[in-house]
Amino acid sequence: MKRTIKEIREWLQTEPTEAEVVALRTDSRKGVQRLIAQYERLQEKKQWAQEAFDHRLVIERRLWQAGNKYVAGIDEVGRGPLAGPVIAAAVILPHDFNLVAVNDSKQLSAPLREHLYGQILSQAVAVAVGTASNELIDRINIYEATRVAMKEAVDHLAVTPSHLIVDAMQVPVALPQERLIKGDAKSASVAAASIVAKVFRDRLMQFYDELYPGYGFGQNAGYGTKEHLAGLDCQGVTPIHRRTFSPVAKRLNK
Repeated sequence: MKRTIKEIREWLQTEPTEAEVVALRTDSRKGVQRLIAQYERLQEKKQWAQEAFDHRLVIERRLWQAGNKYVAGIDEVGRGPLAGPVIAAAVILPHDFNLVAVNDSKQLSAPLREHLYGQILSQAVAVAVGTASNELIDRINIYEATRVAMKEAVDHLAVTPSHLIVDAMQVPVALPQERLIKGDAKSASVAAASIVAKVFRDRLMQFYDELYPGYGFGQNAGYGTKEHLAGLDCQGVTPIHRRTFSPVAKRLNK
């Protein structure tokens, strides 16, 4: 007795062998052929995602093979906002890491970032976060404050790395470093760090949204949106605003 379309749909979700799928192609029912086509498109998509992920591990694997057991990816988030801190994260991945969806945090939806955040924390060898407050940013400038946050993240790792992969910048620590432009799209370790930093900062800005309502921090993360600028005009500058950033400075000087 032939399986029903529903049964075949459920069976295809159990990862059948290639031989089993080939055998199913002899079923002339249009519904079955549609299911096979959908299944094969999904498999192609999974294969592409795996290949892309493997490409993002090329640098790590080269460094691991060279004897660097612990390689840390470093990234930051929050250089552009008018309010809140810069957050940096450092992540050391295990050599068998295979969380294929880990990619540049900007390419991921908020729910997927949240899911991956927990997975990264549970699977990573070590994860640490560094912060640079808005006061520090105003005192030493955004670039140097970002370096401070990155150094703090590396220093707080429970395991000392022997090599760093950094998104574009140089971390002021005495460790060999590989600096990559758009590193969060080229290195799985940096991508993981970008996710950790992004989720950590977004959660912090949600807290600030409750503490300082009227600026839209929960939605804009401190960036200079229309709602944020309107809040500045109506309610003034909060303790978490970066006073040296032009839109804030202009309102202070009115």
